Amino acid sequence: MTQAFRPLRSVLYMPSSNTRALEKAKTITADALILDLEDAVAPDAKPEARENAAAAVTSGEYGNKYLTIRINGADTEWHADDLAAAAKAGPDAIVVPKVNSAQQVHDLVAAFEKAGVPEQTKLWAMIESPYAILHAEEIASASERLTVLVMGTNDLVKELYVDHVPARANLVTSLQLAVLAARASGKVILDGVYNNVKDAEGYAAEVEQGRIFGFDGKTLIHPSQVDGANAGFAPSEQAVADARGLIETWEASGGGVVTYNGKMVENLHVESARRTLSIAEAIAAL
Repeated sequence: MTQAFRPLRSVLYMPSSNTRALEKAKTITADALILDLEDAVAPDAKPEARENAAAAVTSGEYGNKYLTIRINGADTEWHADDLAAAAKAGPDAIVVPKVNSAQQVHDLVAAFEKAGVPEQTKLWAMIESPYAILHAEEIASASERLTVLVMGTNDLVKELYVDHVPARANLVTSLQLAVLAARASGKVILDGVYNNVKDAEGYAAEVEQGRIFGFDGKTLIHPSQVDGANAGFAPSEQAVADARGLIETWEASGGGVVTYNGKMVENLHVESARRTLSIAEAIAAL
């Protein structure tokens, strides 16, 4: 990606029809907010939610949070008005549900341009169906404007005719295919939500699983989940110290093959260590 790296460890959905929640969100330490006009908003509340989301984006009261608006899909009656409002507000990104093909991405980018969406406003595509999983690399590579893939695991579970189970064994293939697509195309990818906000142990396990799978962060449904995602998707103090030590050892050797803490170090390890440091520095800058 050409845009500067910024952490997206914790990305919190906020129902834009709830003004109290939007006010509270100003003080929440999430890296990003998804101001939702879709699933979290009843049909009769969508016009007000649209106005609230636009006002939040233009308020300047959310600090350095990355602000996005999730609009309703192109096959709904609310899509055109949502897109027009988002275009005027100019969020950091517009999140679009149920993106299933590269052609959809092309159509969305064209619609952004026609609606006058500012160039700096990116497209985030939600991957929520078996078809999208099987075409994830095509979707991710369809446009430079698309910068983030967002897993919609609840819809995916529904469409696969499976249940939510611990460790998500029935979603492992789908999750890993999506991560592969993101990495192959140089895009950020966010894990899906964890539905039981009272199950702290299960949530922590799923954050760790997401990190191990290679996700950049996690979408969230409750403010209580923010701290866990922020910690889980940040390099640990030990990882940062090891990265610094590895790089110093490598540079002191003049770039030859060396050992650090008993392990052989090659250029690929140095690149990984530098990435770790860049992530840690970006988080510190917040």
